[in-house]
Amino acid sequence: MAEKWGADRAQPVAVGPPRRGMSRADRVRQARSNRKRRITRGLSLALLVVVAVGAVFLGSKLWHSMSGTGSDYAGDGVADVVIQVRDGDSTTAIGKTLQDHKVIATAKVFVDAAQGNEAISAIQPGFYKMRTEISAANAVERLADPQNRVGKLTIPEGRQLDDIADVKTNDVTEGIFTLISQASCVELDGEQRCVSPDDLRAVAGTAPPAALAVPDWAAGPVGAMGKDHRRLEGLIAPGTWNVDPAAPAQDILSTLIGASAVLYTQGGLLDTAAAMHMSPYQILTVASLVQREAKPQDFAKVARVIYNRLAEHRTLEFDSTVNYPLDRQEVATTDGDRGQMTPWNTYVREGLPQTPICSPGADALVAAEHPAAGDWLYFVTVDLQGTTLFTRDYEQHLANIEQAQHNGVLDSAR
Repeated sequence: MAEKWGADRAQPVAVGPPRRGMSRADRVRQARSNRKRRITRGLSLALLVVVAVGAVFLGSKLWHSMSGTGSDYAGDGVADVVIQVRDGDSTTAIGKTLQDHKVIATAKVFVDAAQGNEAISAIQPGFYKMRTEISAANAVERLADPQNRVGKLTIPEGRQLDDIADVKTNDVTEGIFTLISQASCVELDGEQRCVSPDDLRAVAGTAPPAALAVPDWAAGPVGAMGKDHRRLEGLIAPGTWNVDPAAPAQDILSTLIGASAVLYTQGGLLDTAAAMHMSPYQILTVASLVQREAKPQDFAKVARVIYNRLAEHRTLEFDSTVNYPLDRQEVATTDGDRGQMTPWNTYVREGLPQTPICSPGADALVAAEHPAAGDWLYFVTVDLQGTTLFTRDYEQHLANIEQAQHNGVLDSAR
């Protein structure tokens, strides 16, 4: 009992016989040194504890951020923003995009909110108008609303870059530049933003072909047209595209032309052109003539007429090539129109027009690549139902034209 009690007692500095070789002052200094070492060890231990606690806290914060267990936003949001959903994006990938644009707090809360929502699982690639700092449930609701999709561009087959007017009805068919402009419009925080057709037209004529993603097989003909914006005719394929409303005119055009070039390549245009000993650009031009001159059921026959006339060094004499630079649509043209010297007028110049005259569809391209067998040199539509007669004999062609005039299809001979 006495040993235990004595062990707990503090040892006084001056008790006991003096140690040999140590003065009282030395013993005092040693005691002070021992106390300092104990204090230092205690402070070090306390610092280690603080560091450990801090590391645990920061690690926990990081883990919550990465795992998405952080807090969700609330309220109506701060500002409008446009985000892109890419082809093949999973719900998690969409959530990450939303998080990167500060639409939602974390991707995890979005994934949780979208759980079981069929509209989100079926969402289409494209651009969507959202709000920053909104709840995940709100983000899901906005993405599922088709009214919030922006930048959707649909180009019908046979459209040309500029608007065209029907001579008889004055109806205007919107050109590709107008359609792109409309698709680019978006209202952000009360301000309407659009890329204008004039901006697109200016860039089409002035930007270097490489900056517009013009493919190598079209670079020569495009460059030969100088600053004429029509040099890009036919290089934007018909179909449905996604346009970034936040992008400038040059980026929009380069995206569309680049994607169209990929589409043409995947469709076999380059391989077919090589087999036919033609350039892809020439086949694209033939397809544009087929698109404008014929009904789908006659595409392959009209393509054969074109190739037959080219082989015999005859002028094509297509009214569609006369109307093209005039931005109008008319079945019959006047002598004055047909006499105008333009890069497209196939009445006054032999061979194909300088550029395509529209964006041909897939069927017209197939016809240009695989024309029907036949020796025809002439064709004319003879009734309002679209019946078209083909022949090699010119006298028969004149008779067919008379039939078309009798039926009110033509006012004058082709």
